[in-house]
Amino acid sequence: MKQIATLVSAIALSAAAAAPGLAQEAAQNDRFMDVMERGVLRVGVQGAFRPWAFRSPDGSLQGIEVDLAQTVADRMGVELEPVVISSSNRMEFLQQGKIDLLIGAMSDRPDRRKVVGIVEPAYWTSGPTLMAKEGVISSWDDIEGKPVCGKQGVFYNRIAEEEFGARVVAFGGNTEAKEALRSGKCVAWVYDDTSIAADLATGDWEGYEMPVDTVFSNPWGAAVPLEEKDGVWGAFLSGMAYNWHKEGTLIELEEKWGVKPSPWLADMNEQLQYDDSYLDN
Repeated sequence: MKQIATLVSAIALSAAAAAPGLAQEAAQNDRFMDVMERGVLRVGVQGAFRPWAFRSPDGSLQGIEVDLAQTVADRMGVELEPVVISSSNRMEFLQQGKIDLLIGAMSDRPDRRKVVGIVEPAYWTSGPTLMAKEGVISSWDDIEGKPVCGKQGVFYNRIAEEEFGARVVAFGGNTEAKEALRSGKCVAWVYDDTSIAADLATGDWEGYEMPVDTVFSNPWGAAVPLEEKDGVWGAFLSGMAYNWHKEGTLIELEEKWGVKPSPWLADMNEQLQYDDSYLDN
């Protein structure tokens, strides 16, 4: 109980600096106290999204987001229980109390902010990029006038066509699009960089690369139950996300899991090294 009291006091102090009234809320924050008294933090993560969260040979979950969840459990002094979620049920799991925290490759969108409490700052971003055979593409300009594989209905296709002059050949699914790339029907596949990085991490795409940076970024946010976004639980997790950037944790995880270095992560790390004003926002 001494550990609980100490951590509650520390969070209450930081919360009091961040927003009026949070210090009084700390002692009665049910989610925080439940996790501490239970001794287990339940975090929703994807189950087959390499390298963010996926099964190891022994069946346990591993990956970038599992490692991030572990930093939260370690900070609280509790055990981590990763819970496999899917894109379709992850917000429901938070609403239903099946998980305490979501770190599940979820982009930050206005409609989602009405359902769950998305924590700031974002911990990752994704956006449109290309996968191609090594040495074929060196810049987005290289796809002008050339066939590029895509998935039907994806907004990224328009970017490839309208901004870079590619001739997008759209398929019903990503499997078909990637097989067309393998067979030489296209010079590249245009899609989300996280999915491309996940494919490259499997080892099934030897001789292929992600040669260009994303055109723009969609931020990913960890999430707590909506009613706790502005309470102590949300403030505590926001502090964790802030430190993931400031302390270089996310950059270390890029290297650990073989992810192409992100200029956005580097910029966030540099900015927060010297700017504590972010905590006042």
